[in-house]
Amino acid sequence: MSIAEMLKTSRTIAVVGLSPKRYRPSYGVSEYMKRAGYKIIPVNPGHTELLGETCYPDLDAVPDAIDIVDIFRRSEYVPEIVEAAIRKGAKAIWMQEGVVHEEAAERARAAGLSVVMDRCILKEHRRLAF
Repeated sequence: MSIAEMLKTSRTIAVVGLSPKRYRPSYGVSEYMKRAGYKIIPVNPGHTELLGETCYPDLDAVPDAIDIVDIFRRSEYVPEIVEAAIRKGAKAIWMQEGVVHEEAAERARAAGLSVVMDRCILKEHRRLAF
């Protein structure tokens, strides 16, 4: 699935590593995507609410269906996040700028998920002028 298709057809984005700090990229990107009409599901074990949404400790705790799992964690954490995304039946993995894990990306693709790696979802959304 192309990035344009992914952004057009997806409505729910679980943001793993969403920070409560306004100056962090995860906060600004999530706030932008929420304003753009996407449902944001914060995933951060240190919080119960972020951006006015219930925050979950991990993907397994999220009760809703997930279209995109947007990862704002260091690359070494990606494999466990991908495994959780597969268990949840997510449709896509999005690794933000600087987040790269080829083996986890291959595992996600083998399980049928679309993968975007080392790209910013906000920049792509703006570039495609949705």
